[in-house]
Amino acid sequence: MNRPIKRRKFLITGAVTTGVVIGGSILHKTLTSADADTPVTSSTTPSEKANSQPVPPTGIPERVLGKTGVSVPILGLGGAGQTPLSWTGREKEAIAMIETALQEGIRYFDTAASYGPSEGYLGKILPSMRQDIFLASKTAKLDRDNAWRELERSLKRLNTDYLDLWQMHHISFMDELDQITGNNGAAKAIEEAKDQKLIRFVGITGHHEPDVIAEGLRRYPFDTALIPVNAADSHHPRPFIPEVLPVAQENNVGIIAMKVPAYGRLFKPGVLDGMQQAFGYSLSQQGVHTAIIAAETPEQLISNINVARQFQPLSEPELAQIAQQTANAWEDNTFFRAWT
Repeated sequence: MNRPIKRRKFLITGAVTTGVVIGGSILHKTLTSADADTPVTSSTTPSEKANSQPVPPTGIPERVLGKTGVSVPILGLGGAGQTPLSWTGREKEAIAMIETALQEGIRYFDTAASYGPSEGYLGKILPSMRQDIFLASKTAKLDRDNAWRELERSLKRLNTDYLDLWQMHHISFMDELDQITGNNGAAKAIEEAKDQKLIRFVGITGHHEPDVIAEGLRRYPFDTALIPVNAADSHHPRPFIPEVLPVAQENNVGIIAMKVPAYGRLFKPGVLDGMQQAFGYSLSQQGVHTAIIAAETPEQLISNINVARQFQPLSEPELAQIAQQTANAWEDNTFFRAWT
């Protein structure tokens, strides 16, 4: 590939929208600055713990995602892990999940080029309401040309002509940062894609080494970081919260929490009492704006959404108590730290 790829026009008007009932309003609020070239600003700072915007009683609270200027619900739907969204041959269940998410007010959808059929499933439902959602995908390719190829494939699968957020996926080592920002690195694809308006914002993700993510935020102007934020990770010898969040706040980077329930392991007997504690812990951390959580069934998704609707920031004693409950199970609940 010798030159930037010209922006493609993907057909979205004929997308399948089976069973999505829009009615008066599935999405209770359109995305702030969704159609604008320049994001709106907000007086809310990422360091404010109680920075959720007022919403109707049945709505999901929202926060401004750092310097993107975009207001997103504090809960988004994850497209990988224990969910039919990433399972081959589960299209019917995946579509039911996506429809339920939309009906219940989810407007932030997270997927990746490597998440099996996830992008394709989302591409069957989301295009008809593209301007009302925040759509994120990822690439694990570190060089310009291969990152470009994955971006094009993601856009085609998702049946859209732009991403709200394109993320550099599971960055684990310093030499990967070197490759991204070096000659013909993925950063070149980022800048070219931004120029062509194929992506609005760019992020970095990782669940292995927090110092690598922190260095990435210092080295490149990422808009967001997707990192583990849970009570068990606080006991790890190299925890993410004290290493990454201060750097993110200094640069007004939007923080997206992942591994919030640690694939449900935090709910084993003798650990946490349920999603209310797990979600409350993660979203009460200063500088965290939203969380991406997968669901196995629509019923589980609705339960998670109800927890998000009822969220209130926890006090320091409450946070300390939740962290203490995970003290004897932190290794089981930080299993993902071995992934690279």
